[in-house]
Amino acid sequence: MALKGSDIVKKLPDGGKKNCKECGFPTCFAFAMKLASGAVTLDKCPHIPDDLKAELGEAMAPPQKLVTIGTGEKAVNIGNEEVIYRHDKTFFHPCALTLLISDNDSDDIVDQKIKKIKELEFERVGLLLKADLLATCFESGDKDKFVALVKKISESSDLGMVIISEDTDALFAARDVCADKKPLLYPITKENLDKAIPEIKKSPTPVCIRASSVEELIPITEKLKGEGIDELVLDPGSRKVLDVIRDQTLIRRAALKQTFRPLGYPTIMFPCWMTKDRMEEALIASVGVIKYPGIIVLSDMSSDTLQPLLVQRLNIYTDPRMPMTVEEKIYPIGEPTEDSPVLLTTNWALTYFIVSSEIEGTKVPVHMLVKEAEGLGVLTAWAAGKFNGDNIGPFVNNSGIADKVKSKKLVLPGKVARIKGEVEDALPDWEIIVGPREASGIGGWLPDYAKSLKS
Repeated sequence: MALKGSDIVKKLPDGGKKNCKECGFPTCFAFAMKLASGAVTLDKCPHIPDDLKAELGEAMAPPQKLVTIGTGEKAVNIGNEEVIYRHDKTFFHPCALTLLISDNDSDDIVDQKIKKIKELEFERVGLLLKADLLATCFESGDKDKFVALVKKISESSDLGMVIISEDTDALFAARDVCADKKPLLYPITKENLDKAIPEIKKSPTPVCIRASSVEELIPITEKLKGEGIDELVLDPGSRKVLDVIRDQTLIRRAALKQTFRPLGYPTIMFPCWMTKDRMEEALIASVGVIKYPGIIVLSDMSSDTLQPLLVQRLNIYTDPRMPMTVEEKIYPIGEPTEDSPVLLTTNWALTYFIVSSEIEGTKVPVHMLVKEAEGLGVLTAWAAGKFNGDNIGPFVNNSGIADKVKSKKLVLPGKVARIKGEVEDALPDWEIIVGPREASGIGGWLPDYAKSLKS
């Protein structure tokens, strides 16, 4: 388990009784408590010797290593998770959905797959959902052909890459053409470990270890870490669904519950090699989204299989303690003009998408004002004091909506009709209209209301 402040203070100079204040805190104990919470770093204390810094740094490191694949805006972070179950806190780094391309694929198929991963994207609750990585696999036996494929993908896409080759020479030759993009190399095994270590050190990039069991991973990770190679991903070799669940759970629990450092790394899963049926592959991948690989490699992608996985991932990796929200602003629905209605609601994502969907169904262009309410629904936000005249008034005045419409008429949700008077007091230049109580009533009400604005 992570060190507590009371454990750290005993290791500080003079047993935590120096209290020199050079760290900016009144006592060593105060510094130790801040250190344990991650609020300060070890270098704030000028009296900690290097060997103790190394010891404390190791003890205080997250139980699961953060690994970055790729560079720039499209870089993918995996690992660094803190809990076994998302309802305990949250999962932080969504699993990277990865598209596999073989060097046996024709040029047309390669081009199609690159195009797919660029173009397959889906909007949900204001977020753009898409796949994350490309994986290249050496299957042709022609090293030059494989290296050429890796180079082509590297030059045509800014996504991170997983380079897969059982041939160690081909693996590192492919790495050399895109090392600046920080690809993940797979597999490093007990058989090629000694040959691979000097090559990894030449141009450090993340590497993925493959073993035939969880136990077999341990001596490999320990040896690599002893060589200063610590950006690792683990594959316990599981190729059946029940084995995947067992091994992924065991690795996660060992890292987070027992702080077992040799297994404190993110993991990878290969549904692409577990079945030839595309729908079954997607179902297996959905198991992985939940438990617990940081990378899931798929043989192909289509909207029918990718979108459900992306939505599932969004749900699993959304903080369960925080409601999903949309940004506070004016949302144009259709192509609203100065004669279009102005409707108001809160920023709970579910409310926004239900209301906007009902409006879109009427084909009536609308200016939709979405008020920040900490992700609460209309009635709950009103009860919590976050949706009333005192805060609606300033929001409407500052939103700029007055410059977009001729008729200053604002439609309140019918469920909070009781605040009509206070909103009128806060917005004396506006006429306040009470709309339907339920979103389902918008379809029958909005067209006639919109016509009345033009008469």
